[in-house]
Amino acid sequence: MTLNDELFSYNAMETVLCDESRVKGMLQFEAALAIAEARTGVIPEGAAQKIAEQCWSAEFDLAAIAKEAALAGNIAIPLIKMLTEAVARQDQDAVRFVHWGATSQDAIDTGFVLQIRDALALVEKDLAALSETLVELTNKHRATVMVARTWMQQALPTTFGFVVAGWLDALMRQRRRLSEIRPRVLTLQFGGAVGTLAALRGDGPEIARALAGELRLTLPVVPWHAHRDRMAELAAFFGVLTGTLGKIARDISLHSQTEAGELFEPEGEGRGGSSTMPHKRNPVTCSVVLAAAARVPGLVGTMLSTMPQESQRGLGGWQAEWETLPHIVRLAGGALHHLTEMMPGLEVDTGRMQRNLRSTKGLIFAEAVTMALADRMGKMPAHLLVEGACKKALAEARPLQEVLREEPGLRGHLTPADLESLFDARNYLGSAEEFVERVTAQAREFPPVR
Repeated sequence: MTLNDELFSYNAMETVLCDESRVKGMLQFEAALAIAEARTGVIPEGAAQKIAEQCWSAEFDLAAIAKEAALAGNIAIPLIKMLTEAVARQDQDAVRFVHWGATSQDAIDTGFVLQIRDALALVEKDLAALSETLVELTNKHRATVMVARTWMQQALPTTFGFVVAGWLDALMRQRRRLSEIRPRVLTLQFGGAVGTLAALRGDGPEIARALAGELRLTLPVVPWHAHRDRMAELAAFFGVLTGTLGKIARDISLHSQTEAGELFEPEGEGRGGSSTMPHKRNPVTCSVVLAAAARVPGLVGTMLSTMPQESQRGLGGWQAEWETLPHIVRLAGGALHHLTEMMPGLEVDTGRMQRNLRSTKGLIFAEAVTMALADRMGKMPAHLLVEGACKKALAEARPLQEVLREEPGLRGHLTPADLESLFDARNYLGSAEEFVERVTAQAREFPPVR
């Protein structure tokens, strides 16, 4: 546990990814392997039971495993040695069947896949909860008009519901990606020394089927020791997820700036304060999410760079995954969890949104006027006329509508009533409502996650 674990991760994810869980996953593999081999008649049933009992109940010294792994080259070798010793203390006949026909990578990879299954369950739950919050926020603010901004400047009117619907739509794509990659990623690794299961003398495929069933994992067509696309795809999923969360956090933090003042993270004792400025209300959750979005892409790059591995078992590339991939999952899962917890308390200042709509004195309606004029005089003449009026309004610090009322070029084209309508933000929202309905309708198609 480090000082920043609570900030960038959270307890449930740390429990899934901790060293104890890694060892537990490998022992799950060893127990299931023994049971599968007994079911297929390869080892005695009594021996399998003794091995499984020790996998489930024996105590293993993690510090000793770590120390011996520094010499052995991986944590499986000392763990299997300790398991063998534990079984030997119970049954000298069963001991020779420990880790029968398998290799270290089988235990390490499958053990990690079992950890990932638990991690993905946490991610799926948070994605569902965050999506539900965003559905509620979208529906609540369907008609809440606000300024849309492009290149960091005010552009046109939109609704806050439409903005949130964009966040929600992106999250739903992530939920679909998760369901698509799950069977590919949650796949058994069992190939023996070079992937051929030669030590099992032809019984390998049958044992693999039984083992996959015991662990409830996908049975691969062939073992995948040196083919790391599954792990790279998992890393890429989390990279895209973190970027998606980063987009949401970036938007919220921009809207929480003093000059905008439209969105705020919830208040709370000790939350978002400054060590020296008592007035500050910092977007702390956004900072955590954006930090993860900055860190994860480089780690994903590391995972991609490990893919060209040597022959049938990689040297260095596989080992580089051991800490890189869990770190990706930890950061992405933490960012998701913290955003999921924060969003229900997000404060929306609709009054400030209205004031910001008026802050340019009508300049954000320039396109609406241009398009209305274009129907009457053509696009380019209309553009030039309104552009000139905008420059005059800025130079004289006057409302654009007032300047346009005095514009001779508008006579015979737009009446004062036309102008009044064009300067009503509710009349220039385009298809925002239809898009919001499409997104929320799709969100209702996702089954609830318990």
